[in-house]
Amino acid sequence: MRILTDVDALKALAHPLRQQMLTRLQRGGAATSAELAVEFQVDRGAASYHLRQLERYGFIEEDAGRSAGRRRYWRAIPQDVRLPRRAEDPEVAAAADEIGRLWLERAERELAGYLADREAFGAFADAAQHSFGSTVLTAEELTQFAEEYIALLSRWHREPDRASPGGRPISVVFHAFPTP
Repeated sequence: MRILTDVDALKALAHPLRQQMLTRLQRGGAATSAELAVEFQVDRGAASYHLRQLERYGFIEEDAGRSAGRRRYWRAIPQDVRLPRRAEDPEVAAAADEIGRLWLERAERELAGYLADREAFGAFADAAQHSFGSTVLTAEELTQFAEEYIALLSRWHREPDRASPGGRPISVVFHAFPTP
């Protein structure tokens, strides 16, 4: 588990293009800066800069097995990245809030996209699950509940190049919070 409390790492991750690049590497596997520059319609130098920032703060690494000469492949580092629950430092809190907002916007966008065209997903649409529920827990039980959920998700984690045949990226969104 990696709880992001370093303000510089939080700021690096809070950049929208870096979020997109990291998500792309997590879901699509290793890529070069040139490939990502084309995919995200940015200058190759800018793509390289953003990748180096993600590397600097431990979110991605060079895929040495695929890299050759000046052609460097980058891959996401599999990790359980979490935002701080409470941050005393206002700068840390602001950066964590921005990342949380970006994550929530991406989740809403992906769910809306799926729901708008779910028939296009065939068997995956039949397998998809939507649930809304509630329970009554103490703060300690809520912590345990969330840890068990994350452990379950970690058990099912697959790297893009090690996915089962026919596998595709699956978005999983989890919120567990006190009902206002």
